[in-house]
Amino acid sequence: MRPVDLARRHGLSAQAVRNYEADGIIPSAHRSRTGYRDYNATHAAGVAAYLALVPAFGYSTSRSIMHAVTGGRLDEALEHIDEGHVLLARDRNTLRAVEAALSQLGASKSGPEASTRKPYSIGELARHLVLNPATLRAWEHAGALTPRRDPRTGQRQYLAHDVRDAELAHLLPRGGQPLGTIATVLGELRDAGSLDALTRTLEPWRRNLTSRGSAQLYAAGQLSTYLDALDPSADRSRSRSGKGGRS
Repeated sequence: MRPVDLARRHGLSAQAVRNYEADGIIPSAHRSRTGYRDYNATHAAGVAAYLALVPAFGYSTSRSIMHAVTGGRLDEALEHIDEGHVLLARDRNTLRAVEAALSQLGASKSGPEASTRKPYSIGELARHLVLNPATLRAWEHAGALTPRRDPRTGQRQYLAHDVRDAELAHLLPRGGQPLGTIATVLGELRDAGSLDALTRTLEPWRRNLTSRGSAQLYAAGQLSTYLDALDPSADRSRSRSGKGGRS
């Protein structure tokens, strides 16, 4: 195949295919006697694998996976894939944590704890969340947090609902929500006392996790096909089936 032939298969430009080759995402092309690139089924499988990996793991990780696979470093590639699976599992756990917190938010806004808890200082809240105080200042600058100031000392004081907002601001970025959106959601929650705005952010988050999980399944198949194309003599059937031999 010429670069343009391979590119058309995937809706790419010929230059994109040449860039993949130059970057080590796919193997170097064979060259004709006149010097023109000649791609084959292995290159086509490599392009298909990379394009399947991107929505599953993102551009950076996908490039690392392809560099490792194309370079013959399968264990390194599998480590990157494992890390992507761990990240997806952590995101699912975070979503469940936010959903569990929603049932408690109404009580935390108006319950007795809100009026009796001793306010946190910025250092105490940072230690509670295990992050840097500068992060809390950045959230405040963006409007996600609105702590009051001690009238005598001018120091920040975080009441119960401020702690709640900080905990949510700490959780929501795991779902891909930008800080501006988080600030808007928490602002609506503070102003109206309604959980609807926060709840609306969870469904797109859930759909994103489902999409990533499905993309990872599809990418695994495409990557397996590429591995077989790179080394047709390798017998991966036993490792895939979990059997040590054939009957």
